[in-house]
Amino acid sequence: MTSARLILLGPPGAGKGTQAARLAEQLGVPAISTGDIFRKNVADGTELGQLAQKYMNAGEYVPDEVTNQMVEARLAEPDAAEGFLLDGYPRTAAQVAELDQMLAAQGRGLTHVVELTADTDEVVARLLKRAEEQGRADDTESVIRRRLEVYAEQTAPLVDVYTDRGLLVQVDGMGQVDDVTERLTTALA
Repeated sequence: MTSARLILLGPPGAGKGTQAARLAEQLGVPAISTGDIFRKNVADGTELGQLAQKYMNAGEYVPDEVTNQMVEARLAEPDAAEGFLLDGYPRTAAQVAELDQMLAAQGRGLTHVVELTADTDEVVARLLKRAEEQGRADDTESVIRRRLEVYAEQTAPLVDVYTDRGLLVQVDGMGQVDDVTERLTTALA
């Protein structure tokens, strides 16, 4: 697939990061994760990182204006010229509109939007396990459940937007990593 420009949607813990890395490698495009960008800024102690940390610790989304600027700068980098896979963006209707403008300015559009579906209780269990393994302070059960509520309120409606545009493909994100990758690859073929 040439010039793949994808969005990977799904609740926290659905396996987006793992699958984004695998899919991006298969497609030969960069996987762009806003979560990774935020965590790098937090680790580096930047002003943006300190701001993002406050929202992340509360299980809330980082404000659109901050996120939009970071994504626009990242999409302008040379490795994204032939395509990209966005993981964690857009998350709100306002971000969809902003992304539409960014891509229109470059004379490009999206090729696919993939939603990884997941069972809530399994996602909570996955994230609690990950928090324990990786020492992630932002992954307590109450914060995880709040993140899932925020996803349902703000991001899930994007499924309707991209369905209406004929771009959405839903893939079951539960099960073995290799099986999910195979379902994704098949859905995009």
